[in-house]
Amino acid sequence: MNYSYKGKILISTPDISGDIFSRSVVLVIEHNEQGAFGLILNKKNGQMSDKFKDFFDFKIEVYDGGPVENDKVFFIIKGKKVTETYVEITPEFYLTEDIENIISAVLNGELDINNVKIFSGYSGWTSMQLDGEIQKKVWTVVDVYNLDYTLPNDQTLWKSIMQNLGGEYLLWANSPEDISLN
Repeated sequence: MNYSYKGKILISTPDISGDIFSRSVVLVIEHNEQGAFGLILNKKNGQMSDKFKDFFDFKIEVYDGGPVENDKVFFIIKGKKVTETYVEITPEFYLTEDIENIISAVLNGELDINNVKIFSGYSGWTSMQLDGEIQKKVWTVVDVYNLDYTLPNDQTLWKSIMQNLGGEYLLWANSPEDISLN
């Protein structure tokens, strides 16, 4: 492996259809010789969102981080560090699994819920698997461009990034979800 995609955004190509990665926008948190770890930024999980109503007195969205270990919960936090166990994504954002401290900080008013994005599961790749998928053009790699990882994104994020890439990506952005209908 000569290059790390850590901190980059993966945009699924229309060739991926019918699974969780269809029209996905994935933030790569870690990528090294052992493999890669990322979170899908634009797929809401209604079932997990309902479960989090037990912790909060207000509605909160939980996102599918990916198909691996859906019983694990991850948080991307913007701003203030309220836990000692975290991975820095950028100087402004960090990732943690510290559910106890995050929920406590939100409930105590130390952390604004608008600066928190919750994920169920993650996206994972074995050694060289992500590199192979990128070579096969399953993913388009995009440098991060002023993206707030804690915003409540949906499928419009995928389309918006595709449109911003221009060229052939404009065709993909405007194609139907089921490309066989095209």
